[in-house]
Amino acid sequence: MEAALYGPDGFFVRNAPADHFRTSALASPLFASAIATLLGRLDEALGRPDPLDLVDVGAGRGELLVGVLAALPAEVRARVRATGVEQAPRPGELPSTIEWRASVPTGVTGLLMATEWLDNVPVDIVELDEHFRRRYLQCSPDGVQSLGAEASAADAAWLDRWWPLDGAPPGARAEIGAPRDEAWASAVASVRRGLALAVDYGHFAADRPLFGSLTGFRAGREVPPVPDGSCDLTVSVALDSLGSPTLPQRDALRLLGVDGTRPPLAMASSDPARYVRALASASAAAELTDPSGLGGHHWIMHWV
Repeated sequence: MEAALYGPDGFFVRNAPADHFRTSALASPLFASAIATLLGRLDEALGRPDPLDLVDVGAGRGELLVGVLAALPAEVRARVRATGVEQAPRPGELPSTIEWRASVPTGVTGLLMATEWLDNVPVDIVELDEHFRRRYLQCSPDGVQSLGAEASAADAAWLDRWWPLDGAPPGARAEIGAPRDEAWASAVASVRRGLALAVDYGHFAADRPLFGSLTGFRAGREVPPVPDGSCDLTVSVALDSLGSPTLPQRDALRLLGVDGTRPPLAMASSDPARYVRALASASAAAELTDPSGLGGHHWIMHWV
């Protein structure tokens, strides 16, 4: 998974995420506007620092950073130090005011955000064999799967705490989220003052997927998760093991002013142009807050 996503020929090194799947950051400018509102409130809470950091981990091609900067008031934007963190080379069209780097900066004062990053942090997967032993899932570059050694003591301890397979049938799988826990803890540690925010899809102990969630995406379609660099490989996040409070995206966005309520029909007669604009905005907001879609994602938040 590591090589297929982030190696020299890895999927995220060679591809723009926007060409293959739809995230909240890419679905509508309303998401960037909501993040800008959050950053503005955070700016006030921190005493209007200069610089005010805005860090995007797993920045894709910088689309969210550009959108948030455009939605900020000029006075706040003038103090923002924007940084994209991504393994791919710096996009040629990215504004020169945005820094681009391969690792998370330290000493962040402001907002560190990561939208659909944790689901792409590589993890190991175990499967129960016919003797109910937890054995690592192996996969060749051409997609042939097999079972390897039993889970290590450290991985077994994580599984016992967060994803026990007691009573599950042979073939049941668990995805070992320890690397996500470590990645999130490291991101939080990079914030000196402010908020670390991850937005992702996942599950809690009561609703772990019995056969795991590993899948692939290419050109907007779900495909077999073959680790050859040709597709995105994604595994849902064990949200409760991260150790930070969570909030459903639909609730978080509504607190930031994103509401999918349709405008009153009477507006269509009194102010048709305004009605069309309001209807388009409500439609975009509805997609972002739909509990069966993007609205079902969670905001994982850690204040420092």
